[in-house]
Amino acid sequence: MGQAVKTIDRSWSITRSVYMWTNILNTPFWAIFNMLPFILYKDLHATPLQVTLIITLKPLVSLFSLYWSAHINKRRDRLLSNMIWARVLGHLPFFFFPFIDNVWFYIASFGFYMTLARGVVPAWMEILKLNIPEISREKVFAAGSLMGYIGNAIFPFLIGWLLDDYFQAWRWLFPIAACISLAAAFFKAKIPIPADVSIDLSNEVPQSWQQQLTAPWKNAWDLLCRRPDFLKFQWGFMLGGAGVMIMQPALPQFFVDGLQLSYMEMSVALTFCKGIGFALTTPVWARYLHKIDIFRFSALPPLCLCLFSVCLLSAQTSIFWLYAAYICYGVMQAGSEMCWHLSGPIFSKKEDSSTFSSVNVLTVGLRGCIVPPLGSLIAYSISSPFVIAVGGVLCLLSNLRLYSYSPKRGIQDSDPLNRST
Repeated sequence: MGQAVKTIDRSWSITRSVYMWTNILNTPFWAIFNMLPFILYKDLHATPLQVTLIITLKPLVSLFSLYWSAHINKRRDRLLSNMIWARVLGHLPFFFFPFIDNVWFYIASFGFYMTLARGVVPAWMEILKLNIPEISREKVFAAGSLMGYIGNAIFPFLIGWLLDDYFQAWRWLFPIAACISLAAAFFKAKIPIPADVSIDLSNEVPQSWQQQLTAPWKNAWDLLCRRPDFLKFQWGFMLGGAGVMIMQPALPQFFVDGLQLSYMEMSVALTFCKGIGFALTTPVWARYLHKIDIFRFSALPPLCLCLFSVCLLSAQTSIFWLYAAYICYGVMQAGSEMCWHLSGPIFSKKEDSSTFSSVNVLTVGLRGCIVPPLGSLIAYSISSPFVIAVGGVLCLLSNLRLYSYSPKRGIQDSDPLNRST
């Protein structure tokens, strides 16, 4: 018994440390990566079509991420290799940034990285479920995310200064940041994965390419048909996600042409202020998730996004409102990432959570097919402030919808919809 407890404690400790270090080491890369649409628009004079495409790719590639994560379905033995190879392959294109001038190459690199970054989410969430007790899972996730966002509150000053004072410094910042991020692959290899005695590889039947192509979609459809509670969560979360996505294509135009921001001002808003909001509220979100049901919890981040849109529109009168807007965005993102990532383990109970998390990734891709192009069309046909207002309305509708799905009082505490203690 004592040896078993030591093994569990060791797995908990290693997994927690690796998760935190992964977030810390990825911080410099993520800070400059989020600036890429603005860099292409300002330095390389990307066309509106190209800007729209790169913003659309961020959610759209989730449709392809589904196939990267499909191989770990009920296969614990593939969890680590799935994450390590994704990190190595995803960073490789960025080492060529100093030598290539083609805007389409940057767009392809952006999309390829996001495909693999989304694809490893189910593997990470299943590892956290296997190695971290439920009572501590939210705290570990929050701690890892918090460490990453503390870095995001520091790096914008350095990045903004370099981008403003050194011509196309971003070409070298990307490979440097990619090297730092790649170091996390060595830590991931140390995570212990408990053996699954239910796996019998000798009886595994090879799938045809048609089966491999349709299997992730079939698994997602079967899950949603079998779990109406999870389907309701997806519908409500879909509205909030649409509100975020429809704003994104309008932001480069709004920032550069409307507000005429420098790189430093954009960096402070996009990373520093967002990081402050994230860091200050992440512990609060972690405690709150354990006290209320997942629907009421998920209804709160869209409400923060409504406030974000109001503050962003007010930035036309004072830059103070721009910084206030991104503090609100950081608050929203802290709660949204927590319910998006942890909803799979919460709803799955004792099932394999990777399929639940894969559905989350899939719905992001489905939104990405429609919403960002629609936002771009409205922005260039009417105005970018109008798109931001539309996004705020969609987020308000998401809040009302998710709150209406909240189960009635008296539901059993064992139900994943009710996390109250």
